[in-house]
Amino acid sequence: MTASSPGRLDPKDRVIMLSGANRGIGAAIATRLRQDGYRLSLGARSPQSMAEQQGDDCLCQPFDALDPESPQAWADATMAKFGRIDGLINNAGAAAPFGFEDGDEAKLDHMLEVNLKAPYRLIRAALPHLRASGSGRIVNITSLAGIRYKRVSPGYAISKFAAMGLSSAARSLLWDDGIRVTAVAPGPVNTDMMPQMGGLGREEVTQPETIADVVALILAMPNNASVATVPINAVYEPLP
Repeated sequence: MTASSPGRLDPKDRVIMLSGANRGIGAAIATRLRQDGYRLSLGARSPQSMAEQQGDDCLCQPFDALDPESPQAWADATMAKFGRIDGLINNAGAAAPFGFEDGDEAKLDHMLEVNLKAPYRLIRAALPHLRASGSGRIVNITSLAGIRYKRVSPGYAISKFAAMGLSSAARSLLWDDGIRVTAVAPGPVNTDMMPQMGGLGREEVTQPETIADVVALILAMPNNASVATVPINAVYEPLP
């Protein structure tokens, strides 16, 4: 069953913005969506690392999650090149140690800025164009750490719980605009951001290409079949 099968949105001419696209999960998503036929606007702090992808169907644009002006500049550049925005994937993220007894609030502020405020700003920047699409899609790559707490930095969990709240609020408030919002919440994924796998080998944890498959399915789902949250486990655990 292909992405253009009956009951799914046709990716032809649809434009997707993807943050953190130059490595890990973001790079895997970019590869999959390009194969499916989407036109891509890829945002990263170092877009030159994606220069080989630049072309008629792909824009590589500077995006700095710590710069409040960067989201609007990226959305404007996307509209200038493609004339439309149909989807936004908030994938860029940050993790740092932060606890209750050894907390450096600068680290917490950094995680909140990248994991919460940057996605919020990107949603705001893309929102008029997602509304115009009639079938706009927002996918927020969050974490199981935002659903339950388990063996991670408390500050990271706090930021990811906040990101889940952002996703839930956007899903409710933007529904009548034809915009569907989904939080994809994986556990450990085989990327350079997750060097400690809790005793699991890299082949045992979730692979970035699997996350890309899930995102591709979510983008293709019609307005009358929306999924709010997709938790992805590499090992069994009870979830709320």
